[in-house]
Amino acid sequence: MRRGMSIRLRLTLLYSAILALTLLAFSTALYVAQARLTYDSIKSNLARQGDAFINPPQRFPRPPEPSSGGGAPPPRPDSFNPTVPSGALPGGTLPGRWSQTRSLDGVVLARTADLGDVTLPLSHAGLTTIAAQSKLGWFETATVEDQPLLIYSRSFAAPDGTALIIQLAVPIGEREQSLATLRWILIIGCSLVIVVAFAAGWVLAGTALRPIERITHTAQTIGAEHDFSRRVQHIGPTDEVGQLAITFNAMLAELETAYRQLEQALDSQRRFVADASHELRTPLTTVRGNIELLRREPPIDPRERAEVISDTNDEVDRLIRLVNQLLVLARADAGQTLEGEPLSVKLLLEDICRQAKLLTSRSTVLCTPPEEDVVVVGDRDALKQVLLILLDNALVHTSPDTTVELTTAQYDDRVAISVRDTGPGIAPDVRQHIFERFYRGEVSRSGVSTGLGLAIAKELIEAQGGVIFVESQLGQGSVFTVTLPRASHAS
Repeated sequence: MRRGMSIRLRLTLLYSAILALTLLAFSTALYVAQARLTYDSIKSNLARQGDAFINPPQRFPRPPEPSSGGGAPPPRPDSFNPTVPSGALPGGTLPGRWSQTRSLDGVVLARTADLGDVTLPLSHAGLTTIAAQSKLGWFETATVEDQPLLIYSRSFAAPDGTALIIQLAVPIGEREQSLATLRWILIIGCSLVIVVAFAAGWVLAGTALRPIERITHTAQTIGAEHDFSRRVQHIGPTDEVGQLAITFNAMLAELETAYRQLEQALDSQRRFVADASHELRTPLTTVRGNIELLRREPPIDPRERAEVISDTNDEVDRLIRLVNQLLVLARADAGQTLEGEPLSVKLLLEDICRQAKLLTSRSTVLCTPPEEDVVVVGDRDALKQVLLILLDNALVHTSPDTTVELTTAQYDDRVAISVRDTGPGIAPDVRQHIFERFYRGEVSRSGVSTGLGLAIAKELIEAQGGVIFVESQLGQGSVFTVTLPRASHAS
């Protein structure tokens, strides 16, 4: 199966992309702001220089009159002689360096000596704009003699009213180099930061997602080994990942319990099927053998024939009882609940004792009903069946001419009904298994062979919310006790 991009890589890429966009926006804003500040400062200086030329403190002063000696006036110390006659310019000077004048039709009239034969360019758009709006300055960049310049152009009026254009230029190579250096610093710096952030994000994402990796590994191990006892080892805060680990461990605990219950159920089912097959095989084999005897030619002796028929009838009755018991257990396994109703213990025991006395003619069944009638909650037929099973079990496994006693007792909100016998007792190693299905203790050791009876009794009592248990000592008999909730405390 094709594996997609991992969460760790997606988180790292997302974090790095957000950081890269943030750094890009910040770097762009910083670079644009720095470039604007740099060029705004240069433009402001050029505009002030142009204003100082166009509007001097004494606009266009007259040249001083020649002295009586007829000599020329002394030159101004701040004047800078152009390469054209000074009469073409107001005051006869140009401001600073990299300056020149043009007519409105673009003809260069004068320039500073440092320009030599170089002409400062003026685009057609700039010339058109200046001619249309005389007070509007025009900035543009150009490369002159392999040197980048920022050129400021603006119109002004000569003393004779002629409209001229003054152009002032400043080399911007160093400033562009500084901006280029800043640009590369930002590009390289941001790239390094993004790479470092990607590596750090990868490590942090791996650390944060490590519990999920452990959960995945544990789940894979459990799936391969069917070992639900394993747990995810999480040491850290109870954040979202911690809660996931806790929830996963709780789920594993529930799965382990369910898996063990399923194993026990399957094991019990296997044993149940095996034991049921064994229990059914014996009477069926007997019946089959008896049928073969009845079919024999010549026929068997009539007396022997009657014994075979009687034996077959007993085995069929045994099969019916066994099948009925299996049906009871099957209903209990299916989760069928018994409807509880208030039952008078005194009346119930009187009815049971009458039937129990019909089970034996040799032993004595002694019933001691409660002095004060108490009411329990349960199913009458099921409770009656349980008590008859206990009485029959006591009568079968005790010697003749003994007494089996049926008594009651009250303990707060519960009523106990006990069946006491004087049999040989039950050994401790057998006592812990007697309520299991088809378990048969060794008669020679314990005097008990329970089959399905006690297992049915346990299922029926627990379905009514009751408890059944046994107390026994070897040589002193056994006491089987059933406890049920009283009616007044059942809710």
